[in-house]
Amino acid sequence: MLAYNELKPGTFIIVDGQPQEVLIFEFLRMQQRKPVSKTKLRNLITGKVQERTFHQSDVIEEAKLEKMNSRFLYENREVYWFDEIGNPKNRFSFKAEELGEIGVFLKANLEIVALKFEDKIINIELPVKVDYKVIEAPPAIKGDTAQGGTKVVVIEGGAKVSAPLFINEGDIIRINTQTGQYVERIEKG
Repeated sequence: MLAYNELKPGTFIIVDGQPQEVLIFEFLRMQQRKPVSKTKLRNLITGKVQERTFHQSDVIEEAKLEKMNSRFLYENREVYWFDEIGNPKNRFSFKAEELGEIGVFLKANLEIVALKFEDKIINIELPVKVDYKVIEAPPAIKGDTAQGGTKVVVIEGGAKVSAPLFINEGDIIRINTQTGQYVERIEKG
């Protein structure tokens, strides 16, 4: 059991019988009022995000999640297929709407972590930083680079990412999968 002030981003808790991940945590003390913790929670089964306030009297149950090292295999008709590393017979899948926005960051053989709750795989976690090949990049126009601008490039998996003007098609770039932002160029194409 957790107290209302022990929550922090990345903590898994159970609210209304379903596992939730704490995305944002803010501890508030107001004059002449009891302190509260304001949170933003993401339901790990439905993916819905909600705001919730916890008070001193609230008892919060910590979710017991099991993590399983897995890898992404392929996508077919908006269904994403995975298998457990070391046990390829243990396959599982998610529909595109279940994964949400992280589906565009999946590429063949990408190692991920599958989250299990009560022996059921409910969600996946991507590595924070992943290297991708740029498959589409508009050319930079001479003179554009003086101000250090950006352009939108398409990476393998189909995600559109804002990157510096010097990034070209065929380059390998590192992306932060949690924010969807360009980090650095790894290899020139």
